Amino acid sequence: MTNGRGADGHGPADGHGPADGGTADGDGTADREAVRVDRVMDGLRAFGANYTEFTRRFAAWLGLHSTDAAALVEILYAEDQGAPLSPARLSERVSLSSGATAILLKRLEQAGHIVRTRESTDRRVVTLRSSPGIRPRAMAFFGPYSERMAEAMAAYPPEEIERFEQFLGTLRSTMDALLANEYENGGPTPPAS
Repeated sequence: MTNGRGADGHGPADGHGPADGGTADGDGTADREAVRVDRVMDGLRAFGANYTEFTRRFAAWLGLHSTDAAALVEILYAEDQGAPLSPARLSERVSLSSGATAILLKRLEQAGHIVRTRESTDRRVVTLRSSPGIRPRAMAFFGPYSERMAEAMAAYPPEEIERFEQFLGTLRSTMDALLANEYENGGPTPPAS
């Protein structure tokens, strides 16, 4: 499904071409590359699913709805990166309407997890900040995750990590372009049945 191969994993899903009798190049290189791409995509999907599960457990740990916890994680992460979010930017990050985001922010504020500030010279601009009490709790929860991820990455030389960063950056920009273009209105036109 990921790269247009059929259910057997060896060729086009339409039944024409290499799946009928080998590979496009005759030595199996195309098949091996396609299998490698599938393994990478499966690994990325699994990592994404695990990260979603961490967020779900963080939500349960704090007694929050999973969407609220995902928003809180985005706010904390943006602060850590030195680029705190506005409500509009958070809305984009968690895929909610501005109205739904406003309701979510009210819940987080009432729970004492975030504060809204006006730090810009333009006093209309609202900046979202984590409250002083939530950061230590988030660090306690995500501490083991951060430590283990750092340990796992330390096993690789810096140049490999740099290439992986470039690879992830390429994947991210590709996904951003797909969402902005082919999937802008919900997805491509479905095939006629």
